Amino acid sequence: MTELQKTPLFQLHQELGAKMVPFAGYAMPVQYSDGVLKEHLATRESAGLFDVSHMGQIRVTGDGIAEALETVLPQDVISLPPNRQRYGLLTNEHGGILDDLMFANCGDHFMLVVNAACKSDDFAWLRERLPEHIQLQMLNDRALLALQGPMARTVMSRLAPGTESMVFMDTADVAIAGIDCWVSCSGYTGEDGYEISVSADQAEALARALLDCPEVSPIGLGARDSLRLEAGLCLYGHDIDEEKTPVTGNLKWAISKARRPDGERSGGYPGAAVVNAQWTEGGNQKRVLLDIEGRAPVREGAIIVNADGNELGIVTSGGFGPSVGRPVAMGYVSSQALEEGLALFAQVRKKLIPIHLRTQPFVEQRYFRG
Repeated sequence: MTELQKTPLFQLHQELGAKMVPFAGYAMPVQYSDGVLKEHLATRESAGLFDVSHMGQIRVTGDGIAEALETVLPQDVISLPPNRQRYGLLTNEHGGILDDLMFANCGDHFMLVVNAACKSDDFAWLRERLPEHIQLQMLNDRALLALQGPMARTVMSRLAPGTESMVFMDTADVAIAGIDCWVSCSGYTGEDGYEISVSADQAEALARALLDCPEVSPIGLGARDSLRLEAGLCLYGHDIDEEKTPVTGNLKWAISKARRPDGERSGGYPGAAVVNAQWTEGGNQKRVLLDIEGRAPVREGAIIVNADGNELGIVTSGGFGPSVGRPVAMGYVSSQALEEGLALFAQVRKKLIPIHLRTQPFVEQRYFRG
């Protein structure tokens, strides 16, 4: 059995009484003593600190980085200004999603932040497809923290004056409590906040400085999952994967206008022909958000059926939404069923629970856009 890797904050998690679980090859905190419900609400109401150091940070350097990255990403990389970041997708030759990520223009280099379970494969995929003169470096000597919630900006303004003026998707090199960091104004909870890249040997000191602020609580993976689900955000390997395209995954918004079928730089990335064909025709299924009738949670793997019990789709994420006080879910439903407007049910222990499509996240996304 492979020994679990530890993030630079492992000892701090133990000191704080975290329950540690295996996740993407790492020992990670799923919750602390307050429990998932209180951690979730603390993030929505004040500020939560997450250890996301298991994720991959890849530095990309060389001449013509933006043009090179557009051969592997269906996003507009070329027009991304310095000190700005975008959400991106890596697609395979069939248009399937290999990973979702963030990419930032740091002036003389680009920074990619990729999912933990995919980072080795992503690195190999990029190395194989990018020109030889483009250099890739996995920054294993850096940690990544996320400070999220309505009080995150107040905390950052106290420890790093000037960061309060950053807007959603801005990035900057800043000193937080005297510690050099690279910061992006982003996160994966639906709340305003920051993700902070810091040297591994300074990670614990930074985390302690943030946790010393009365507004900040340590938050585990359990609440991170319920927070992102309420905000309608995908979890790679569950809601999107190599079998889902940006179209069936309901991520058309993530493909930049210039890269769409009628865009000035359409195609040119792996699987573009498939994605472009689906753009107007649609796929055979679509990712949707689901309201659940009643109080019974509908979990990942529950089959979605019509009134006659015929299978129409599957739930890919589901649980209790603490902010809304009821069950929440997302999943895939056949395009034909969506077009026909069929009544939908989730099959839970032979019982049919009525579910309804929704067009907005369960909670309002509160990113600060200025």
